[in-house]
Amino acid sequence: MNGTTDDMTTTRAIRVLIADDQPLVRRGLALILTPDPAFDVVGEAGNGEEAVALAHRLRPDVVVMDIRMPVLDGVAATGRLAAELPACRVLALSTFDMDEYVVAALRAGACGFLPKDISPEELVAAVRVVHTGEAAVAPRLLTRLISTYVRTPERPGPPPRAQIGGLTPREAEVWRLMATGLDNTEIAEAMGVSGSTVKNHITGLFGKLGVRDRAQAVIVAYETGVVEVGRPG
Repeated sequence: MNGTTDDMTTTRAIRVLIADDQPLVRRGLALILTPDPAFDVVGEAGNGEEAVALAHRLRPDVVVMDIRMPVLDGVAATGRLAAELPACRVLALSTFDMDEYVVAALRAGACGFLPKDISPEELVAAVRVVHTGEAAVAPRLLTRLISTYVRTPERPGPPPRAQIGGLTPREAEVWRLMATGLDNTEIAEAMGVSGSTVKNHITGLFGKLGVRDRAQAVIVAYETGVVEVGRPG
């Protein structure tokens, strides 16, 4: 009987809300996710204000959020969801790979970013990853976004040096490897440790940096010069 309960828990459909100002895009995203029993598309929103309101009413697990929308844009809507419904995870979408709003969305609390020209399989995989709490940002895109971002004259200040200095050597190494685009398995192989050890280091790292996910940790790595654009690690 315990096994039955576990099965029901693990197979609960991921509740998804789609927010995009273009009806055709919303319908296309819904058509990609709906046939898969792992997902339950619970609603569609045409702007950020509507997305926040629907999220409060429908309590989705993941919001697939267009960055640029009328009334309330995706960045502002993401910030509100992060503050008001922290259990609701946001996967941001944008027409362009390099878009200053993407970094803003990640800082606002989005758990990932994808360009709109992704394949259906990539969208499905990203929603699953975001639902687990991991960041769904392609390493090549994240590097390009940060490459653009760090060249802009106005950026939020980096964390105090005391915070960075408080990292253990292992945490610092995990941070550097993470910033070059390696996933947990690749980091574990590079360091010769187990995957669970890497996860423990990441938990400590996030706490000391004051970030909530992988994407934000990588942004801070570039801001502080731990990793430089074009010079990984």
